[in-house]
Amino acid sequence: MDLSRQIFEAGVIGAGGAGFPTYKKLTDGAQLLVVNAAECEPLLASDRYLMRHRAAQIVAGAQAVAQACGIPRIVIGTKSHYAREIAALTQAIEQAGAAIEIHGVDSFYPAGDEQVLVYEITGRTVPPGGIPLDIGVIVINVTTASNIAAAIEGTPVTRRFVTVTGEVAHPTIVDAPVGATAADLIQAAGGTTVNPYVIVRGGPMMGKHASMDDAPTLGYGKADGGLIVLPADHPLVQFMAKPVERLLSETKSICIQCQMCTSLCPRYLIGHQMRPHRVMRSLQTGTDPEALTDALLCCECGICELYSCPMGLSPRRMNIYVKGLLRAQGIKVTDKTVHPEQSSDREYRRVAQARFIDRLQLSAYPTQIDDCVRLDPAQVRIPTRHGVGMAARPCVSVGDVVGVGQLVAEVGFGDLGAPVHASIAGRVTQADENHITIVQEGAQA
Repeated sequence: MDLSRQIFEAGVIGAGGAGFPTYKKLTDGAQLLVVNAAECEPLLASDRYLMRHRAAQIVAGAQAVAQACGIPRIVIGTKSHYAREIAALTQAIEQAGAAIEIHGVDSFYPAGDEQVLVYEITGRTVPPGGIPLDIGVIVINVTTASNIAAAIEGTPVTRRFVTVTGEVAHPTIVDAPVGATAADLIQAAGGTTVNPYVIVRGGPMMGKHASMDDAPTLGYGKADGGLIVLPADHPLVQFMAKPVERLLSETKSICIQCQMCTSLCPRYLIGHQMRPHRVMRSLQTGTDPEALTDALLCCECGICELYSCPMGLSPRRMNIYVKGLLRAQGIKVTDKTVHPEQSSDREYRRVAQARFIDRLQLSAYPTQIDDCVRLDPAQVRIPTRHGVGMAARPCVSVGDVVGVGQLVAEVGFGDLGAPVHASIAGRVTQADENHITIVQEGAQA
């Protein structure tokens, strides 16, 4: 069986957040494999934990991809101050006799953005609207690399490390089955220390906010690496709760066109014509509709709204709003021109991670977590869709008894999607287009 088939059948997806089916990335012609070990979002520490404790698997997965695709060079991109992680990876590389480089980058946000990391390592810009393969690069996350090594051994993705932090009694890394609920993850970290609270599913910048009432039914998927509990009155929570209609009204009335959103935009600084101030101006004045197409290049990192803007506006959410309108009309990126002159003072415009955390008023929470607890809940609620692409189709029915690793939802080989496997043994109590719920035998549903 070739590697792409093994990866597909194990249900491996990009574990860094987007969840792109990994087998779709495997192709000939790349000259560089980048393993993304820079953990983009503030406060998340799952990838760092994995690097310290499963470095050999990461190395093995990277080697397998490079060999299968004929890639001559492998680079692990991580933050220079990750001393213990780099030491563990270096030892694993030496023991494997692997030709793998480690490239350290400064601690800035978003160092773990795929295209930013490629620029840091190669000095080259992925074309606007393009993918790293356009310049001969394939990028995979460290957790994805580890899952690839497991797939080769016939082990599907049924568990992942989740950072549980914020207002919990004991911030920790949770070794959790796919489909573990937010309530179980929070309990594994000793419960919450505030009430009411909001759940941030993912990182503080790009994570989705959910009500505390959703905790018992919010099942975590293969690409969900973080759970942050924040007080309901936290400034970040209040800002994200603003409706789009209010943000649009604020844009039209108080944007001062200072251009700070553009000056610090990570994609602008690698040469893309991503100029949020032009989008804001077009929304404000109703003129220059062509400027709105800049929004298609937004990576949604949030620097423009949570760090740059002196008026407290939300260029990011305006970009998302505009992207939705443009895509509904079938409008795509057509200008692939790179503007290298925009990178001339990039070194001085990168936003230090520590300063960013302070600005977000999150400095009370740890940025490094050493503890890990294993979670084995009586019930899981597994999403059928775990990222980019289609949802998997249930292939089990209510009442079926399943074992760990058993296929419970499927897609066809060649589809943009990934199969789903049971993460605990038990009886199926729900099997629809959105979720597969499994309850351990003898446990109360």
